[in-house]
Amino acid sequence: MGFELYMPTRIVFGADALDTLSARSLPGKKAMIVTTGGRSVFRNGAYDKTVEQLRAAGVESALFNRVEANPLKSTVMAGAAFAKQEGCDFILALGGGSVMDAAKAMAFMATNPGDLWDYIAGGSGKGMPMQQKPLPLVCITTTAGTGSEADQWGVISHDERNEKIGFGGWDELFPTLSIVDPALMTTVPPAFTAYQGFDALFHSTECYISNQHSLLSDMYALTAIENVARYLPRAVKDGNDMEAREHVAFANTLSGIVMTVCSTTAEHSIEHAMSAFHHDLPHGAGLIMISRAFYTYFIERHACDDRFIKMARAMGMPEASRPEDFITALVNLQKACGVDGLKMSDYGFTPEEFGAIADNARETMGGLFLANPCELPKEGCVEILEKSYR
Repeated sequence: MGFELYMPTRIVFGADALDTLSARSLPGKKAMIVTTGGRSVFRNGAYDKTVEQLRAAGVESALFNRVEANPLKSTVMAGAAFAKQEGCDFILALGGGSVMDAAKAMAFMATNPGDLWDYIAGGSGKGMPMQQKPLPLVCITTTAGTGSEADQWGVISHDERNEKIGFGGWDELFPTLSIVDPALMTTVPPAFTAYQGFDALFHSTECYISNQHSLLSDMYALTAIENVARYLPRAVKDGNDMEAREHVAFANTLSGIVMTVCSTTAEHSIEHAMSAFHHDLPHGAGLIMISRAFYTYFIERHACDDRFIKMARAMGMPEASRPEDFITALVNLQKACGVDGLKMSDYGFTPEEFGAIADNARETMGGLFLANPCELPKEGCVEILEKSYR
């Protein structure tokens, strides 16, 4: 029954919510707008609308548009230096999970000395404590995938090492304000809509089977699972289906909240190791590739049979009575979203790497292994990768 909830972020949810930004309490007078090197937020008008809203609120802005799909440490350090150079007093993340993750790290390094990896706990990181309070952060999410608008964590990759590690955990890294506007998500391509939606799904399925779960996390997780399963295929099929976009965005925000009161499991550790070795692998795609084997591992060991049955029911199988029914529901959802044919080999993976990837997962994000519903040794990780490979 025990849990601890601290959610200091004001979340403004709904179609056209960005139009209310100027009326909100903003944490400074000059924002560094962080986005990717792509053109999506410029083509769909999100950037212009954001700048317009900031001006209406009397806030200046400077643009930093260099974030990668898997954000790099060097980019974080460049962004932090840019914020100091431009005299920005808060960070505004405009984009998806990679942008929000990078923006949190930039906000931290704009005020703290040294290198980002000095503060990373895991791998070659030094695990130093925070020395100065980060710059405040505002998030405007343009995708429904990571739930980063609702938590105090990000994931950053090291440029020179095969390390992709979660960064954060400090209360000061919660956004002060997050705008979740599903109207900004209508231009996300079908494949990435699916990848992002499955990332949100797995945040919640992992937290639901996690040994850290509580009544509170269960409530958030099951609601998110139900909404993704019901509406993601529609959002993939028709990006302008606003009802579908709204429900998937809602599920995504819930998946972010559930991670603040619970913990994901080693599925995320394994995928982060995978994309540390192959940076062009979209996070959600990697999770999809290993998901069937990952959950089957725990089902075969009867780690939490009742929880898999309840998730299957939430995913549209009301008569589910066996834990294996969850795998059926999962595979059916992947087929409905057109992502059941993803291949690790298409991204350059070879079976010879699996031992190193398994070691990397445990060395860089070993903490998530402690949340698994039963033990998952290195041999189990290799088995999951082998069964997932094609």
